Amino acid sequence: MKLTQLAIGQIARIASVGESPFKEKLQEMGCVAGVLIKPILKAPFGDPIAYELEEYTLSMRRNEADSILVKPLDPLFNPS
Repeated sequence: MKLTQLAIGQIARIASVGESPFKEKLQEMGCVAGVLIKPILKAPFGDPIAYELEEYTLSMRRNEADSILVKPLDPLFNPS
């Protein structure tokens, strides 16, 4: 599942960062396999999106977030 498909507040683990012009930049910002990530805010038109990543907030555009594949955690760990 792509990172952009997560609902606000839904927690997931990054599976991989796909090949894109943003790959190196995203990895330098902490988007690496195994890290927990959660969308927390969306701009009025859906771009950019703010994500909670480890212990900081990261904002990225949809075209950057589309290259990140995630595995959602069990609903037990996500708010309803």
